[in-house]
Amino acid sequence: MRPRAARILAAAAAVALGVLLPAGAGYAAGDATIDHSEQADGTVRLLVSVDSTDSIDLGSVAVRIGGKDAEATAELAASSDKVRRTTVLAIDTSNSMAGRRIAEARKAALSYLEMVPANVEVGIVTFDDKVVVRQAPSLDRDRSKDVINGLSLTLNTALYEGVRTAIAATGKADGQRQVLVLSDGVDNTKADLAPVVAAIRSAGVKVDVVSLEQGTQAPAPLTQMAEAGDGAVISAADPAALTKAFSSEAGSLARQVLVTASVPESVAANDATVEVTVNAGGTSHTTSAFLTVRSPAPSSSTLSAPGVERAMSVSQPLMYGAVFAIGIGLIGVLYLALGTKPAAVKVPLSDQMEIYTATEPVGSAAIRAQIRGQQDMTYSLAEQARQAAANVLSSNEEVENKIALRLEGAGMALKSSEWLLMHVAIAFAAGLLGALVTGGNPFAVIFFFLIGAVGPWIYLGVKRANRLKAFGSGLADTLQLMSGSLSAGLSLAQSMDTIVREGVEPITSEFKRAIVESRLGVPLEDALEGVADRMGSRDFKWVVMAIRIQREVGGNLAELLLQVASTLREREYLRRHVRALSAEGRLSCWILGGLPPAFLLYLTLSKPDYVKPMYTTPIGWLMCAGMGILLGVGIFWMSKVAKVEV
Repeated sequence: MRPRAARILAAAAAVALGVLLPAGAGYAAGDATIDHSEQADGTVRLLVSVDSTDSIDLGSVAVRIGGKDAEATAELAASSDKVRRTTVLAIDTSNSMAGRRIAEARKAALSYLEMVPANVEVGIVTFDDKVVVRQAPSLDRDRSKDVINGLSLTLNTALYEGVRTAIAATGKADGQRQVLVLSDGVDNTKADLAPVVAAIRSAGVKVDVVSLEQGTQAPAPLTQMAEAGDGAVISAADPAALTKAFSSEAGSLARQVLVTASVPESVAANDATVEVTVNAGGTSHTTSAFLTVRSPAPSSSTLSAPGVERAMSVSQPLMYGAVFAIGIGLIGVLYLALGTKPAAVKVPLSDQMEIYTATEPVGSAAIRAQIRGQQDMTYSLAEQARQAAANVLSSNEEVENKIALRLEGAGMALKSSEWLLMHVAIAFAAGLLGALVTGGNPFAVIFFFLIGAVGPWIYLGVKRANRLKAFGSGLADTLQLMSGSLSAGLSLAQSMDTIVREGVEPITSEFKRAIVESRLGVPLEDALEGVADRMGSRDFKWVVMAIRIQREVGGNLAELLLQVASTLREREYLRRHVRALSAEGRLSCWILGGLPPAFLLYLTLSKPDYVKPMYTTPIGWLMCAGMGILLGVGIFWMSKVAKVEV
């Protein structure tokens, strides 16, 4: 009984109680431990170990569940068959165990078989070149002794595979299961430790390791396996100490107490804190743990009331297939909305002219139907989607104008309705991607959807800012070119045409648009004013103001533009100088603001189990939200400090 969710809850409860609990099957408080628990029919059975050699007063056992006193009885587990107990001995039989070591190992194992309670099933696994299950868990002690006496040695030490085989030999996940490993070294078969540690954690089997002649500090792999199995590393300084180590393990099983408690009716939760108190030799020993005390009630989605049909259950592959189909359909709609045009019906020119003659020839009705069909095809699905988006924006002209202004500033040839369609499609596709990647986690879906909703707008803003920056940087050179053209005798319109042919983007496209507008009847000053509005350039507004004044009162426009260009060049120099001086502050803002989320992303990809509580527990959600708020405030504050207006 060690579901992963219960581990996290157990740890939280232990912190609340001020008690440090290990994360596995053995829950400790003081010098007592709850080695195993299971529940059925409103009762909880607990295997409790007391770290004392004094006799245990079974009548003194008291149990509290969820803060409520519970009726409880206690008996020695050695004399009860209510809870199955299984132990598998994993013994190193490599050549490094030759001589006195293997002799003491046999002696220690035989001593263990003599002392272990008769109702504990014992299995034996040996590992050297090969891993062999010498005996499946059994109560036949004579057979176990024959196996121990017949051990032989060969080369190499397949330690990791031996531990995995011993875990599998403990059988199904019922009752208390543990593995006792005896080894004098580490695995030398070039196997990987990580899968073994993962197998130990997922199996829920307690793993104790007896480290033979390894000094006070056991090898790291032995320690990691013991920690993964919520066990301990027992150091045996010499072969003679093996018997003591094995006898201690058998004695702990012999002293285990089986406590059976009835769950109070006032405790409605499935999980609750269980506290056990027992006296041994006049001393009170207490332990507590957060455990499952009731079987979870059947989900309401799996029950069907009379006359009500059961809700249809959708398999995960079917859900993924539906999401994939929706995504493909969405891409198709986006493709139609942004780029496709209906195929034109080619009608011969002579046939088209015949429609307008006095006498309508045979077949003209068909030609008219073809042309009418071609016109009707323009109102396709793409046009309907654009029209729907346009209707949405028509109710809010301010939003439509804002989108149009940003699109023009970014140089994107899209209408506001088309941008809205693309924006919605990207947000929806991002949400679907989040559902596929995370298996339908609602928080991940919302997170990906927000990224899809905010990302295009940020992209548009960045592109617009870069274009405006490029326009401002090249404005001084453009004015100087205009001044030279005017000095050479060209008119203002001709000098602008020279800039269109010889200038750089985005100035050339904006000036070209101004020339086209002037040819359509818009005054040239108004067309240039529109360029200043689209580019958001105060400097160019001054240029337009100077052109207006010159065209009204006269004067040397070439010299005026040359002076304005010199002023703008000095302003650009000062702007770049300030930007260089503030580079350190802006760089610090990027580094300090980006390092925490980047490191969290790295841990999520490299150590998902370590970071998983941040995404799957309420306290983790609160920590992420608090981190995001504080980080956002810090980034905003640092950006304002580092930004200097010129």
